[in-house]
Amino acid sequence: MERDGIFAGDSPFTIARRWLSEAEASEINDPNAVALATVDPTGLPNVRMVLLKEIEDAAFVFYTNYNSAKGQEIEASGKAALVLHWKSLRRQIRIRGTVTREEGIQADDYYASRSLKSRLGAWASRQSQPLGSRAELMAKVAKVTAQKGTNPPRPSFWGGYRINPVEIEFWADGAFRLHDRIVWRRETCEEEWEILRLNP
Repeated sequence: MERDGIFAGDSPFTIARRWLSEAEASEINDPNAVALATVDPTGLPNVRMVLLKEIEDAAFVFYTNYNSAKGQEIEASGKAALVLHWKSLRRQIRIRGTVTREEGIQADDYYASRSLKSRLGAWASRQSQPLGSRAELMAKVAKVTAQKGTNPPRPSFWGGYRINPVEIEFWADGAFRLHDRIVWRRETCEEEWEILRLNP
């Protein structure tokens, strides 16, 4: 199957990194914004926007509060899906796979790179839990600021998730809705990729 032009690359991660790099030059805001889909214990889907922080050689990485709704749903199922969509380029990438935590030095380094207020906010927010008022949240931030100072460590309940794909689909807009769709698919992360062209 042909894989020239925008679909050229020795791995789907190489293509994804190139597409993201091209989007960084054309998207107005957050070219690394992704829609993250999970399911709750009843199987009801949940989707929300998060920021993709790294495309590794075998995974996609983002960070969050492990106790958040998304974190709890990921922990329960061990699976998730992402969509990157760039309106300016008329391209999209869909990713489905298993999820593991990133809670080591890579998570520490990313946490340390965030602004101080964002680091303190991670400590203060009980993400996804009910909140009485914004004033209550700001009081928590003030308390954490007094306790943690100017160099707070990464909270144990906050870190990364690494999505290890079993399917990555690249979509590019085509004239008359005859879009180009190329999918890299495998049964498990240990297997070789099968590469297919799909009908639009």
